[in-house]
Amino acid sequence: MNSPYPLDDFLAHFQLQLPRLPCHFGAGRQAAVLVPVVNRAQPGLLLTRRARSLRNHAGQVAFPGGMRDETDRCLLETALREAQEEIALPRDLVRVIGQLPTVTSSTGFQVIPYLGIVPADLPLSANKSEVESIFEMPLQLALDTARYTALEINHDGQTRRLWFSQFDQYLIWGMTAGIIRQLSLQVVPASVT
Repeated sequence: MNSPYPLDDFLAHFQLQLPRLPCHFGAGRQAAVLVPVVNRAQPGLLLTRRARSLRNHAGQVAFPGGMRDETDRCLLETALREAQEEIALPRDLVRVIGQLPTVTSSTGFQVIPYLGIVPADLPLSANKSEVESIFEMPLQLALDTARYTALEINHDGQTRRLWFSQFDQYLIWGMTAGIIRQLSLQVVPASVT
């Protein structure tokens, strides 16, 4: 994104899959994350830093989300439930726009990212057992593909591309950086429409 887009303009230039309805589950271990875009004059992307005490991905920047519980009727419900548990984001205040392509985590989960619009200035609160901090990155900055650097790694005979970016004191990498970069690739340039 090379020029600032108000939220409505951003959404008008965005190509996104609608969530699959009725909900169904595929095979394997599944998870979902919410990619919350904050609705303000200059939209922001809401991110968390995971608690350093966690067994997996401790201290990493992430979107709210996690693995599917047996009680979740669909993965969209997983993303909304996890966002409410992790950062006290009321699920009824999230306007779900669609989903991004499924990604595979380093721990073998199939993860569906759901894009949602959330109101500005919500009184969010980090669940300290899961989240160290909550922060907002300007959407225009987040969607600048020049901010991302790739590192090719070989794991179990397969070459994977690992993305990295920096924002203030936060290193954004791995699946989270890949999701943001994918989001930026789905914005249609204004000259195309």
